[in-house]
Amino acid sequence: MAEPVKRRDPLVQRRRLSVNAALDDAFFVFAGVAAIWLAYLLITEAFSWGWWAIAFAIAFWLLLAYLVLPRLHSILTRIYVPSYFIGRARTSDGLLGDPVNLAVLGTQEQLTRCMAEAGWTRADEITAASTWRIVQSTVLRRSYDEAPVSPLFLFGRRQDLAYQQEVEGNPAKRHHVRFWRCPEGWMLPGGHRVDWVAAGTFDRAVGFSLFTLQVTHKIDADIDIERDHIVRTLRDAHAGVRIVIIRDFSTGYHSRNGGGDSIHTDGDLPVIDLRHVTKAQPAAAVTDPDDQAPVTELRGLS
Repeated sequence: MAEPVKRRDPLVQRRRLSVNAALDDAFFVFAGVAAIWLAYLLITEAFSWGWWAIAFAIAFWLLLAYLVLPRLHSILTRIYVPSYFIGRARTSDGLLGDPVNLAVLGTQEQLTRCMAEAGWTRADEITAASTWRIVQSTVLRRSYDEAPVSPLFLFGRRQDLAYQQEVEGNPAKRHHVRFWRCPEGWMLPGGHRVDWVAAGTFDRAVGFSLFTLQVTHKIDADIDIERDHIVRTLRDAHAGVRIVIIRDFSTGYHSRNGGGDSIHTDGDLPVIDLRHVTKAQPAAAVTDPDDQAPVTELRGLS
């Protein structure tokens, strides 16, 4: 009996060996080593500069947090972090980011309309103006409903859509979720076909990243609460929303995200079906509870 032909995952990019690729890797590593050496010289020389040492200590932190450590993480994660789908997004430095804890069936028009009608605000793109505005709003505690979210990567690209809900007018606290459109023909592990996957977490404060020392939002560890909050807002806003929960899509686990924050999840994956939503119809307005779409449960392969 002939053995089945193994199909290579189209999302896994196989690098070709070439002189250009070898030179690129060599210069990439050299840049990382040079950045470390520059940081070392800066911190050792600063001790002889008196009060100027404070300014150079700040310069050292900026160099370490925004050049040296990201460069190191980029080098290391190229080696040990897999490029195929493992249910985790990645930061721009290659670190494992937030877990994928939602999936969606529906078009982009259906998704954007349902999110807006469920009380979610589309996040601004990261620009110099929006970055400066979020710094001001965080320091001065001013509301910024459309504050941008940091980029996370899945399928080799950053999120396609990002939504949030600010809490009590405080930009340091917010519900937020990122969406990625799935590649054509791609399916979740277990053979489930969806149109979008998403990662939803709750920002509880602003602090420093454990891995890069950069200023960033710190998330609440129980990401399942945020996952269920997103599902609930959509169901409350639209009677036609249908939910299929893939139980044990992944094993329940404790880990850390790209900022070093603790996360834990039960491993269930809700699939939100928006294809039957035609217009805004709050679920609370439905007089017969049987008219609401039920929640279906499936069993994952874990």
